[in-house]
Amino acid sequence: MSGETDLQKLLASMTPRLYPDVYVFATLPPSAVLPEGVEPVMRFIEREGTTLILAESQAKAAGLAGTFRCRMITLDIHSSLEAVGFLAAITAKLATAGMGVNPVSAFYHDHLFVPAERAEEATAMLRALAAESDG
Repeated sequence: MSGETDLQKLLASMTPRLYPDVYVFATLPPSAVLPEGVEPVMRFIEREGTTLILAESQAKAAGLAGTFRCRMITLDIHSSLEAVGFLAAITAKLATAGMGVNPVSAFYHDHLFVPAERAEEATAMLRALAAESDG
């Protein structure tokens, strides 16, 4: 499965799914071991340290300082990793409302981390964008 590349199809067919958990971004120093009980939804290793996106409750339990309280929206369409403009169109739409977003692309889907207090608004905007693109 290589995923969809057609921008119009991607926008029209995406179904945003909002998860109930609140997530945070946290960091570990280089070569630090992942704390017991921590199961991040994303782990990215950079020269300066390891970034984790994890449930806020897990971060607190592990004593990790979290930042950017957010919720995750999964775009339920198998987008190709080579698709052009999909996330650009989505982030531009959210930017018109002054909303920051941290996108993460995985093999099957794109995931958006949006401010927790604006997650419902972001989901509605994405549903409207899909409806506008269908036709």
